[in-house]
Amino acid sequence: MLRVIRIILFLTITHQTFAQTSSPEQFLGYPLGAKFTFHSQIIDYFRLVQSQNPGQMKLVQYGSTNEGRPLMLAFISSAENISKLETIRTNHLKSIGMLEGKPDASVPPIVWLSYNVHGNESVSANVSMQVIFELLNKQNALTQDFLKNMVILIDPCINPDGYERYTQWYNRVQNAIPDATPFGLEHDEPWPGGRFNHYLFDLNRDWAWQTQKETRERIVVYNQWMPHFHADFHEMGPSRSYYFPPAAKPYHKDITAWQRQFNNLIGEYCRKYFDKNNWAYFTRYNYDLFYPSYGDTWPTMNGAIGVTYEQGGGGRAGLGIERKDENDTLTLKNRIDHHYATSLATLEAVLSQKEKVVSEFIKFHADAATAPAGVFKSYIVKTKGSEERVRYFAEWLGRQGITFGVAGKSISTRGTDLVNVSEEALKIESNDLLISAYQPKSNLLRVLFEPRPVLEDSVTYDVTSWGLGYIFGLKAYGVKEKLVPAAYQPVKVENTPSAAPVYAYLARWSEVEDARFLAELLRNRLLVKTSNVPFETDKITFDAGTLVITKKGNERPDFDKVVTAIANKHHVKLTPVATGFVTSGADFGDDHVASMTAPKVVAVSGNGISPTSFGAVWHYFEQQIQYPLTIVDGSRLASLPWNEIDVLILPDGRYSDLLGDKQLDALQSWIRNGGRLIAMERATDAFIGKGAFALSRKTSDKKKDENPLRKYADQEREEAGETSPGSMFMVNMDATHPLAFGCSKEYVTLVRDAYERDYLKDGWNVGYLAENNYRAGFVGAKMAGKLKNTLIFGVQELGRGKVIYMMDDPVFRSMLYNGQVLFSNAVFR
Repeated sequence: MLRVIRIILFLTITHQTFAQTSSPEQFLGYPLGAKFTFHSQIIDYFRLVQSQNPGQMKLVQYGSTNEGRPLMLAFISSAENISKLETIRTNHLKSIGMLEGKPDASVPPIVWLSYNVHGNESVSANVSMQVIFELLNKQNALTQDFLKNMVILIDPCINPDGYERYTQWYNRVQNAIPDATPFGLEHDEPWPGGRFNHYLFDLNRDWAWQTQKETRERIVVYNQWMPHFHADFHEMGPSRSYYFPPAAKPYHKDITAWQRQFNNLIGEYCRKYFDKNNWAYFTRYNYDLFYPSYGDTWPTMNGAIGVTYEQGGGGRAGLGIERKDENDTLTLKNRIDHHYATSLATLEAVLSQKEKVVSEFIKFHADAATAPAGVFKSYIVKTKGSEERVRYFAEWLGRQGITFGVAGKSISTRGTDLVNVSEEALKIESNDLLISAYQPKSNLLRVLFEPRPVLEDSVTYDVTSWGLGYIFGLKAYGVKEKLVPAAYQPVKVENTPSAAPVYAYLARWSEVEDARFLAELLRNRLLVKTSNVPFETDKITFDAGTLVITKKGNERPDFDKVVTAIANKHHVKLTPVATGFVTSGADFGDDHVASMTAPKVVAVSGNGISPTSFGAVWHYFEQQIQYPLTIVDGSRLASLPWNEIDVLILPDGRYSDLLGDKQLDALQSWIRNGGRLIAMERATDAFIGKGAFALSRKTSDKKKDENPLRKYADQEREEAGETSPGSMFMVNMDATHPLAFGCSKEYVTLVRDAYERDYLKDGWNVGYLAENNYRAGFVGAKMAGKLKNTLIFGVQELGRGKVIYMMDDPVFRSMLYNGQVLFSNAVFR
C-alpha cells in the first residue's frame, strides 16, 4: 500500500509542476548503492519515469517469469523517434530482409542493454535506474544526443526470480552497518544462490537453446527488433577488477572483421572513463567469443555487435567487502559507477559510428541472403521415422527466426553427414526438411549446424561443440547445391477411437513427446505395458520399448476416447490391434511385456548438490514431461520413508557428508526391495567400492610426461590439457537394454569431465566410450586418454531393484534431445 501511495504522490507532483525526471534517490528514499533495491521497486521506478517522460519513453511487458514477476523492456529515444517507433522497427526489418518490402526511410542504431541475467550479479539491475535517469536528464547534453540519434532498449533485469532470491536474502541478513569482513554471514550466500532462474538454469547459456520461459519470451522481442548492438552486464569474483572488450581468444571464425574492429573500439571508449578515474580493469582475457549461446555471441551471430561487461563483485560482495590484495573495500556504489560508465561508453561508441553501425548490419544480412558464406548452401533433415522430432526441431527453428520448408520432391545428390562429417550419396525425399542458406539468418544457421567448430585457442570458457545433428539426434546433411524449399506443414496426428474391437493400442517409443504421453497416461491411472523385445504384428514391426496399452486392466467405458485424446495432445500415432498374438517377438501376455507403474519419484537438493544439475532434473519433470516430483533436502536422507519411494535421483554433487555407512545400508536395503536409484556424475563417487555396489574406478597409467622445468606462464594452458569443457562423443550403446530404448542408433553426448569408471563386472554396461568415440570439440591431451574404455551409463541389478550409474548428465541444460529420452527410460523402465 505504501508503494502505491508513493507512486501516486510522485505522479501528482509531476503532473502539477511538470518536474524533471525524478532521480532514483528521490524515488527510493535512499542513495543508489546504499542498499539492494527490490525488483518491484525497480519496475515501479521505470513506470514512474515513463509517466514523467511519455514522449521519450515507452515501457512494455514482454513476458513473465516462472514465479510471476514481469519481464520489462524500456524504449528510450527522442520524442520524434518514439512517436514513430513501429515505423522504425518495420523499416529496420525490411532493410535486412526480415520483413517484405522496401524501407521508406533510414533508421537510427538500435542499442539493447541487458542487465542482471545472473540474479546475484545484482549491481546490474540497480545501475539500470541510474542509466535511465541520465538518459532522460534534460540537462545532460551527451545523453540527449544519444536519444536524438539512437533507439535505446533497456531490460532492467533479465532474471527477476534469481535477483529477488538474492536480494531478499541479503536484505534479511545484512548488518545495520554493512560488514565488509569477507567471512561474514552477508558474504556467504546460501544454496542454491541467486545466480540462476527459478529452475536453476543459467540464462546466459540459454540464448541458442531457448529451453527457459524467460529466454523464449525475450527472443520473441529480440527477433522483432534485431538490435544493431547488444550489451550484457555481469559480475565476477570480488577479488577481480573490471573486464571490458576487446574479448579474449578464441573468437569464432565467422565473427566478421567489422565486429572484431568494433569490439576494439568499445574498449577504447571504456578506457577513457576508467583511466580518467584511475579504476582498475583488464581486457583480452577469460571472456571469449566462441560458444554461440551467450548474451554476447548469439547476438553476434545475428549480426549485432555483442559485448560482455564483467564487474568484480557478485553474490559475495554484498554492500561492501574488504579486498586486502587491493588495499580497499569494494562497495556497491563502486560497482554501480563502473557499470554506469561502460553503459555510457557503449552508447558513445555507437554514436561515433552510427552510420556504419547501420550500414554494416544491413550488409551482414544482405550478404547472408544473397551470397551465404560456407560450403553448404542447403541443409537437409531426414523426416521419415522421426516426424515428431522434426516437428520439435521445426518449432525451435521458428523461435530462432530461421526460415525453412520441405524438399517438395525427391532429389538425388551428395551431402555431408553432419554427425559423422562424411560425404555420401543422399536421397532427399519430398517431406524432408529443407533449410536454405540463402536467408538473412544464414550466419546463425551455419554456426549452429557446424559439426566441428574451428577453435583457435584451447583456453576457452564453455562448451566447444554444439552441432544441431548432435543436439537433436537428427540425420542432418549439408548440401553444396542451392535448393529451394516448398511450404512446410507439420504432420498432424489425428487418432480416432477405433470402431472395431480393440485388444490394445500400440505406441512407438523414441521421442520426448512419447514420455509426456506416458506420463499423462500414468497420471490418469491407466495401465501401460512395454515390450522389452522387438516384435511384429499385422506385418508391422515395432522396436523394443513400444508402449502397449491393453483394454485388460483398463476396464473403463471411456478407455478408447481417453487414450486417443491423450495421444493426439502429444502427437503420438497409435496403432490399434485386435489381438494379443504377435507373428514374431513376445505376445502381449508374455513376461517380456512388463507393466509400467506410476513411480513415486524423489530428487535430492541442498548443500553439496550442483544447483544446475538438480535444476535440470526439476525442469525435466515439471516442464518437459509434466510428471510429479518430490524434492527433499539431502540432510533428510537418513530419515526418508523408504517404503513410499520408487525412484531416488541423486543429481551431480558431493555426497560424502550425506551418505555415511548408515545411509548406504538403508539405500541398499531399499534397492533390494525394489527401489531404483539414479546416481549422476560426481554422485557416483559415493558408491565406489562400497558395500554391494559394483562400481569401481578405472585403473589408469600413472606415467605422465611430467616436466619439472615447465614454465609458470604456461600453467593455464597446461591445466586446459586436463579438461574437456564440452565436447561431443559417440557413445557405444547396448540398444537391447531398456535404458537405451528409443535413443537413436547414434547416441552422441556432451562430455565435460572424465570420471574414469571401470566397466561393470556385475551389471550391464549400457553406454561406454571405446577407443575412438571422439567426434568434435576441444579435449585436452591429458584428458583424451581418460575418455577411452570407460563406462558412461551402467545398470546394476541388486535384489529386486536397480542402481543406474550416469557418468554423463543426459538432461544437462535440457540441450540433448536423446538424453531426455534416455532419462525417461531411467525413470519409468
